[in-house]
Amino acid sequence: MLSEYATIAETTDSKALKYVIDLLLDDERRHHRFFDDLASSLKSEAEFSAEGPVVPRLDLDRVGRAELRQTTDRLLENERDDLEELQRLRKELHDVKDTTLWGLLVDIMLRDTEKHIAILRFVEQHAPSGPTGR
Repeated sequence: MLSEYATIAETTDSKALKYVIDLLLDDERRHHRFFDDLASSLKSEAEFSAEGPVVPRLDLDRVGRAELRQTTDRLLENERDDLEELQRLRKELHDVKDTTLWGLLVDIMLRDTEKHIAILRFVEQHAPSGPTGR
């Protein structure tokens, strides 16, 4: 899939298509890295490697619960502010939705922001139960 995307990006005469394909290539490369990290971590676990897995185990207990809560609360607030701003911007771009890629970029950022919120919620849900977390 990566090679097909790369070929399209290299051979198209459309700047817009190249830009969109480059966005897809970035995501595909990240996905491949995730799979490589998962495979490496599974191998490390299966072989009881002393180095430990590339994808670390959940060790949120190494952070105090209050500190972790303050951090995630602050970051979630920032992400929610970003979400509101992007939603506002998306509405403002309505008039150019059929003539630019701007709306697509804002939509991608909206989805990324929603993903960031989901990641931070994961951290919250897996926070240590004790007051210090240690």
